[in-house]
Formats: sequence, C-alpha cells, structure tokens
Amino acid sequence: DSPEIKEQIFRKDDKLLTLLKDVYVESRDPPVQVKDGGGGHLPCKQEEKRLTKLGHLGALDVKKVPKGKISIVEALTLLSNHKLDPQIWTAEKIAAEYSLELKEVNSLLEFFIPFTVQEFPKETKKAIKS
Repeated sequence: DSPEIKEQIFRKDDKLLTLLKDVYVESRDPPVQVKDGGGGHLPCKQEEKRLTKLGHLGALDVKKVPKGKISIVEALTLLSNHKLDPQIWTAEKIAAEYSLELKEVNSLLEFFIPFTVQEFPKETKKAIKS
C-alpha cells in the first residue's frame, strides 16, 4: 500500500520500452496430423426436416421426417387418396404435397396398392354341415 511501490509499478522504463520495440515474434501452428479413424466420428450434415400431416394416432404419430421421406400414416393416406380420386391426387400433386421426387411417387403408386376388404352378404355364405 506504500506510494513508493505504487510509483515503481506504474513507472515506465524507457530503456526497456526501446528494447521491447526491437523484439519480433513469429508464431506458427504445428502441422495438423489427421488420425486414420475411418471417418466414423465425423459430424454429419444436418438433414432438412418437414412437419408431417398428422393422422388420427395423436401422440404415436411421427411429427417430423426428413425431406424426401414420408411416414407410414402419410403413405397410407396418399395411397388411399390416390385410389379414391386419381384425377385429383395425381403423382405430381402428391410429389409436391409431400416433398417427394416424382420418380419415387410413380414407383410407390405402381407397386404399393392398398387392398379393399369386402364382406359378402350373409345369405350367400354356405353353412358347414357336420
């Protein structure tokens, strides 16, 4: 707390200042060495996601899916819509609505056909005789 010590701390030494101005420092980082780990731990690119068109399952429905993919509920819905009204639900409209590629939608509509359950009237059923 003495004023003499404080004065010595804050006093500039001209000789040291001139020597300090002559100092030149060059700093370089060492070359980076890549460890051959197979690239398994590299961070992956964040996928774009879209909100799904929710079905009747509420909490069990998937809320977000990557663009270019659909949930099971959406797949069943779009197949059913196309089957009921193919003029309105064309492959182009489905591709735009669900952010899918047209080629994939065409394959989906061609190879995945929802089946219809039909019940026969009771009078046409044959009774089993013992």
